[in-house]
Amino acid sequence: MARPLPSVVLIGRPNVGKSTLFNRLTGTRRSIVNPTPGTTRDVIAQPVEWQHAHFILTDTGGMFGASEDPLHELVLQRGRRAIHDADLLVIVMDGREGLVPGDREITEAVRDSGKPALLVINKTDDRRGRSGVVEFYELGFDPVLEISAEHGDGVGDLLDAVIERLGAERTRRPTTVDGDAAHGPTPRDEVSIAIVGRPNAGKSSLVNRLLHEERMIVSEVPGTTRDAVDAVMTWHRRQFRIVDTAGIRRPGRVARSGNVEMVSVLLARRAIEAADIVVLMIDAAVGATDQDAAIAGEADRAGRGVIIVANKWDLVKERGPDFVRAFDDDTRRHLKFLDWAPILHISAATGERAPKLLEWIDRVAASRQTRVKTPELNRFVERITAEHPPASPGRRHVRVLYAAQIGVAPPLFVFFTNVVTTFHFSYVRFLENKLREEFGFVGTPIRIQVRARTRARGVRGKGDRGKGGTAKGNTQR
Repeated sequence: MARPLPSVVLIGRPNVGKSTLFNRLTGTRRSIVNPTPGTTRDVIAQPVEWQHAHFILTDTGGMFGASEDPLHELVLQRGRRAIHDADLLVIVMDGREGLVPGDREITEAVRDSGKPALLVINKTDDRRGRSGVVEFYELGFDPVLEISAEHGDGVGDLLDAVIERLGAERTRRPTTVDGDAAHGPTPRDEVSIAIVGRPNAGKSSLVNRLLHEERMIVSEVPGTTRDAVDAVMTWHRRQFRIVDTAGIRRPGRVARSGNVEMVSVLLARRAIEAADIVVLMIDAAVGATDQDAAIAGEADRAGRGVIIVANKWDLVKERGPDFVRAFDDDTRRHLKFLDWAPILHISAATGERAPKLLEWIDRVAASRQTRVKTPELNRFVERITAEHPPASPGRRHVRVLYAAQIGVAPPLFVFFTNVVTTFHFSYVRFLENKLREEFGFVGTPIRIQVRARTRARGVRGKGDRGKGGTAKGNTQR
């Protein structure tokens, strides 16, 4: 069994540069950087490699000092939990501000925890920052490390100190009993799931329910989640990486709300791009909206699997079967381009039918990787095109000569025709539906390309275009 990587946790007052340092050390832009104090709320973790040594770095919200964030107490609870689980604490303080009472509060909390710690003075890239460093020596830490997270000054020395404190043996890449690396790049069999939707749809509550722990901060305050926060869980020997994202509002409202939400929405959209499967959360008490359709459209264009989840079903389930049918019909009307996506009615608050979501995730993940053997596919194509010949623009006579599947996730099929053409969108939809019925594709978009059959060089058919009669494939839908 693989041993876990040691945990290094960044702590400090709001706006001292923890998120900037986190992004610098991890080489990512996972944590939102903004001058507004209290921007980071949830706990974010990312693996770090330095000189062949490895550890997990965790960014926390500003836990000490004054805060006007209404959710500060919840931030504090998550931070305390991270401290309890840490192997090493990195205390970040602001050299430009100098030593303030909140820094002394941090020092006392660290000593009470009994955890080993390093003291880092950030923002020492100018005279003001460097001149304030001497004040911090009275806190009794040795060494006191001076850095600039923004410019990278002193970061290598900090990483050296982290590895030294953790010990070389503990930070060596862990291995499984078979000798394979247990950490590093995302495993090929890991499924990434982005939980997306409008604000207050219950995304964080759902993640907590699936993980069986209060991992994400949950509040009635819209916009509680800001960063895209991921967590790994194992279900029936399958590894799922679940990413909780910020609620996505209409662009106009986001622009008026300020820079923090703009960055949050950007991270949510990046999470869609990086995911295998997108879980679109809809508030059952409100129903599907145009904004839900806009979010779903991004997932469809990105070629991601989609599961539509109507949350808060406990608030509406007493309305009876007629309401269920009407709700699903209305959802399909709003999301008509996602007629292939399953709809699941759940309650993240009570846990009702939440385990069903994991079953659907597993099913959709398998469907996205399905490959149809070419002979089987061509027998299917011969049958359906004989019953329903291709429809294409220009009313030219089009015959499908043969077909092949050339990709997965999403499934990609190429139909080779006798002439250069595209299929009418209604015929593409017909082919998609028939492919789903025949081969069991669920919860995933299907991409179809149409290409003219390649002829021998110098031989051109009447309807062919281009050298050798070769036509570029047109991907439809």
